[in-house]
Amino acid sequence: MRFDELDFEPSLIDGIDAMNFQEMTPVQEKAMPVVMEGKDLIACAQTGTGKTAAYLLPLINQLLRKPSHDKVRAIIMAPTRELAQQIDQQLEGISYFVPISSVAVYGGNDASAYETQKQAMKNGTDIVIATPGRLISHIKMENADFSGVEHFILDEADRMLDMGFYDDIISIVKTLPIKRQTVMFSATMPAKIKKLAETILHEPEFVNVAISKPAEGITQQAYICYETQKRMLVQKLLANNSVDKTIIFASSKQNVKDVYNALLRMKIKVGAMHSDLDQAFRDEVMLDYKSGKINVIVATDILSRGIDIEGIDMVINYDVPHDAEDYIHRIGRTARANRQGVGITFVSEKDQDRFGMIEQFLEKEIDKMPMPEGLGEGPAYNPQLKGRGGRRRPNSQRQMANDKRLKSNDKSRKSNDIGDNRSNDKRLKSNGIGDNRSNDKRLKSNDNGNDTNMQNANGNDESQRPRRYNNHRRRFNNNRNHNNHKTQQGESTKNDSVG
Repeated sequence: MRFDELDFEPSLIDGIDAMNFQEMTPVQEKAMPVVMEGKDLIACAQTGTGKTAAYLLPLINQLLRKPSHDKVRAIIMAPTRELAQQIDQQLEGISYFVPISSVAVYGGNDASAYETQKQAMKNGTDIVIATPGRLISHIKMENADFSGVEHFILDEADRMLDMGFYDDIISIVKTLPIKRQTVMFSATMPAKIKKLAETILHEPEFVNVAISKPAEGITQQAYICYETQKRMLVQKLLANNSVDKTIIFASSKQNVKDVYNALLRMKIKVGAMHSDLDQAFRDEVMLDYKSGKINVIVATDILSRGIDIEGIDMVINYDVPHDAEDYIHRIGRTARANRQGVGITFVSEKDQDRFGMIEQFLEKEIDKMPMPEGLGEGPAYNPQLKGRGGRRRPNSQRQMANDKRLKSNDKSRKSNDIGDNRSNDKRLKSNGIGDNRSNDKRLKSNDNGNDTNMQNANGNDESQRPRRYNNHRRRFNNNRNHNNHKTQQGESTKNDSVG
């Protein structure tokens, strides 16, 4: 379906042509008509499927058809500054020929940027693109009036909840009019997303075009290595490859810093990206990466979603991602727009189970590459999977295991048959002798122990108790008698003092 087939305003069509949008993606074809009708929507769509345009185009079209006022008319929420910046840039391109104003609201910048954000919201900009934390800050300072908001859009909603923004989102929603259109885009649909949708959406339409599979153009590889081999391995790979652009994902800021410093010592043009860096530095790194001044970025997952950079040839997972969705988002930075790319994952001994679960989710085994010369051998790959019986063995191995179990069961049954007969004979013989002996002992005990039997009848027998219990009982009784004696003395003293 083409964009000009929808009922867009002529000035918006000019912007669409300028952006060279022609054929709609599946999520755009399904989601845009729903948004244009003003209905609430929850859409499950993977990153890189064109979902930003899927809500921007119908949003702008609706705003153009309504009279403007001096209040904020639409809010778009994004989990990270980078994604908020990218949405703002795409909005500027699409709305180039239309009279729509916007402002990007996020932290990490100077006081003048904060003042610009404040004035834009007070004057009533049409669209606010914001991260939850910074928007909450403006709300607390009473810098914004959201009583005129007609559209509320959440992009990468699952990522926002993963980052702990649930309470912030609910707080922001409480400042919005009850009558509004709410649109939510999410790459996954866990229970917490469904809970949020039930809370803030009203009779929403549901669109599901999530692919949940890596692009066909990505060559997936893995190196099974020890944790101590990772740094030398990444240096070997970068030294032996002549790729233009590479992203290395690490799961911690410390690993980002360590890898970044190691590559600097190799004289590689590298940048770092993590949440400890201020916004100006992060903007400079992204600009240098896009312009080619640096060709490697070492980053945390802040770059794994919503960042569209052309020409990334290779993605390296220095650490195994936490789940399959994160894996798909990370390696999805390469092979975009029908290009080719390579996604490489370092699997240390402690991450084998996690990587095995990713393979199980993808329903394929990722090629295991031999370690480069000079690094030594890595550990054997043997993930212990949970659920569905773990990692399935080949048919031949399963048949051998079944044969062994059957043979073992036959031996066990035979052993039980022989053992039961022998055991029964011994018990019969033992009972015949034992009954006579125990009868003699009981008769003798009854003659000599009538007093003890009377104690047993009253439940006070201590002779059959364990020795530890008897010693404890005697100490308890002695202490009780001693305490009773002291109590009697105390009562006597008390009576004397009162008298």
